[in-house]
Amino acid sequence: MTRTDFPDGRPRCGWVSPDPLYVEYHDREWGVPLRDRRALFEALVLDGAQAGLSWLTILKRREGYRRAFEGFDIERVAAWGPAEIEARLADPGIIRNRAKVVSAVGNARAVLALEEEGHDFVEWMWSFTGGGTLDHRLARHDQVPAVSPESEAMAKELKRRGFRFCGPTICYALMQATGMINDHLTGCFRYPELAG
Repeated sequence: MTRTDFPDGRPRCGWVSPDPLYVEYHDREWGVPLRDRRALFEALVLDGAQAGLSWLTILKRREGYRRAFEGFDIERVAAWGPAEIEARLADPGIIRNRAKVVSAVGNARAVLALEEEGHDFVEWMWSFTGGGTLDHRLARHDQVPAVSPESEAMAKELKRRGFRFCGPTICYALMQATGMINDHLTGCFRYPELAG
């Protein structure tokens, strides 16, 4: 079910806490189709960074990530060596997990390798939902799956291409966040605005 205990009284998805940062993210970003190369790479890195943590933890550090990861410039991150990685591991503005930072560098390199094969990164990522938004039309939070056939296919192909921290659950969260899947509950005020 949706939550209605917000100061403005608007119904929102059940996972949204009253934290203003969370409300702002839900209301303006979550589920909006994202077709910008840099922003899609940012979403991939941040969803991987979330593994084992709450999304609010990542949201509170997002500006730190943007600064530390040079605006998520794929070419710059792909060029990092040991010194740049160590500098990020000393940065309190991000989650200082070596495996996650190293994976972000590897993922940037994997994006470039994908593009060198002639694929458009954004179109390739969206190809797992046929290029459009899948609308699940769910009424209750307990109906929202953790994975889908599409996220499993994406995770399998990303892994095959050398991407890391992108299992089926992470890919499903990425697809929800970037509008590949519309999982706003049907009672949420954002659902009709984003429904196809």
